[in-house]
Amino acid sequence: MKVYAMAKKCVTVLFDRAGRAPILGKGKIEIRIYLSRTVRKYIVMGDCTVKGWQFYQKSKKLKEKCEEYEEIIRMMKIRGDELTIENFNKYVEGGDKSKQDPLKQSFIEFIKKELKKETLRPGTYRHKLHVIETLEIFGKIKTIGDVTPANIKEFDHWLHDTGDRTDVTIWDYHKRVKKYTRLLKLNEIIEKDPYEICKFPHGRNKTRTPLSEPELLALRRIRLDDKYDRVRDLFIFAAYTGLSYVDVENFEFDSMTEQIGDMFYINGVRTKTGTKYYTPILQPAMDVLRKYKFRLPIITNQKANQYLHVIESKLGIPKSLTFHLARHSFATLALSHDVPIENVAKMLGHTDIKTTQIYAKILHSTVERHSRALAASIR
Repeated sequence: MKVYAMAKKCVTVLFDRAGRAPILGKGKIEIRIYLSRTVRKYIVMGDCTVKGWQFYQKSKKLKEKCEEYEEIIRMMKIRGDELTIENFNKYVEGGDKSKQDPLKQSFIEFIKKELKKETLRPGTYRHKLHVIETLEIFGKIKTIGDVTPANIKEFDHWLHDTGDRTDVTIWDYHKRVKKYTRLLKLNEIIEKDPYEICKFPHGRNKTRTPLSEPELLALRRIRLDDKYDRVRDLFIFAAYTGLSYVDVENFEFDSMTEQIGDMFYINGVRTKTGTKYYTPILQPAMDVLRKYKFRLPIITNQKANQYLHVIESKLGIPKSLTFHLARHSFATLALSHDVPIENVAKMLGHTDIKTTQIYAKILHSTVERHSRALAASIR
């Protein structure tokens, strides 16, 4: 038996696999399609003599047929189709569909199919979906052929020019997109990963100044229209419990709270990280719960943050209101009232106290107050 191998292992040409040519004077020519370790398909191309095989194995027809099957397997991988004989046959019977240029396939659909194969935490899954939505809004990276260094650079400019994104946030967008451009390169769908050419700085997060107690009080007291009123109330609830937006969204009073004395506490698990947190419901947050009969209103995070920007202009404060700022304000409020940083970490659901220490850096007033007390005690 002679084997004529093409460029890749998944398609090979076999002659006289049964070993009967010495007896019958001729043997079968077959193309073997390697789909997996346990799945192979054999396609009979015809019979020929041993002498005839020497010429046939170099034929243009055989080479083109092998290239066609190689292309089908490549298309199956791009589209995320399972490598089965049944699926392979559908592509063979599909004619033009199987020969379609892989670079014309949707990059977004490629990401979505790969995403289905991944085991992700709910928070990470939502982040990736948001990146997909952002790519769709950008609109210039539609097909795999659009995944070029020029378009990646333009995507970076667009991310900087639209919205209120930090360099760190933008770097995270690139990190998530890069995972799938790397897959395209590994699967030999594109020749070069554009991120091998395009390098972007990690950057640093913008310093977010939390709301002071007077600013929080002003926010609680300002009169707002109905939809803005609901968003303000959700912000106040977050600012006086320390919950992130997604945890506010998933909050259930009956199943997640416990009462000790005249105080209620939330005993929950963070959606983003899966870590436990235990935090008090301070009076302003309790007032919000009572207002809505202990069922908080529901609104998307994106829409809520849009409304918060309107509210900040009405309030007249030079700070960008976001739900992360509400969480930041809670941490700062707790630390400024001498709650030990270890307890604040527990309230926020931080596993590493270094994360909590980020909030402690700006508390000069607390340091000064403690320093004065220390100085007064020394004789």
